[in-house]
Amino acid sequence: MQLEAITWQRMAERLAGHLDEHLGGHLGGHGSPPQERSWQRVGIDGAPAADTGVLAGHLADALRLRSRPALVVPAEGFLRPASLRFEFGREDVDSYLGGWYDTAALWREVFGPTDPGGTGRVLPDLWDPVRDRATRSPYTELPPGGVVIVHGPLLLGHWFPFDLSVHIRLSPGALARRTEESARWTLPAFARYEAETDPGARADAVVRADDPRHPAWTGLTGPTG
Repeated sequence: MQLEAITWQRMAERLAGHLDEHLGGHLGGHGSPPQERSWQRVGIDGAPAADTGVLAGHLADALRLRSRPALVVPAEGFLRPASLRFEFGREDVDSYLGGWYDTAALWREVFGPTDPGGTGRVLPDLWDPVRDRATRSPYTELPPGGVVIVHGPLLLGHWFPFDLSVHIRLSPGALARRTEESARWTLPAFARYEAETDPGARADAVVRADDPRHPAWTGLTGPTG
C-alpha cells in the first residue's frame, strides 16, 4: 500500500473536490442548480482513538467554502440505550460489534431521508449515552446538494449507502496506546473488525494515523472488495 503524507486540511479539500466532481458529473456539470442535485453521504470510519471527528469537521468546513451545505453526524449519537448495550455485560465484545449502535435508526433518520426522492430532513443524533436518554435534538433540513458526514467506529460492516468512504487505520500498537484504559477491552473487537470486515478494502481511501500530527493516505483509490 503506497501512502502519501498529507495534512488533514488538505485531505479534506481533496475529498470535497471529489464530491463536487461526482455530483457535477452525475448531473452534467458544476453549473447544475442546487435544487436539482441529490444529497451525498460520506462515511469516515475508525476506532474512537482515531478521532474521526477531526477529519469530519475539516471536510464540513471545506464543503461549506464551496457553498455546499454539510451536516456532521457522529455515530455515538446513535448508540442504543444502556439496558440494551450492556445486556450481556459492560465489556462484551460480541455486543459491542453487533449491538451497541442503532443501525436501524441510522437507516431511518439519516440515510432514508437522503435517498433519491427523500425529504432531506435528517436527525443529527438520537441518544445521549452519558445521560442515557433521548437527546430530543431537532431535525435538520438539509437542502438538495447537501452532504451528510457520518463518522465513528464499525461503519463499513453494515452496507450503509456511502457515496464516499474513508477508513482511518491505526496499527495495533498505536490503537492500544491511544485507547483509554477503560476502553481497552474493545481492542479485540477492532482486531476482529479488521479481520472479518476488512474495512480498508471497502473504503475509497485509507488513512494511516499512528501519529495524528502526520497522517498519510492512499488517495482516492476506490474500494477493492
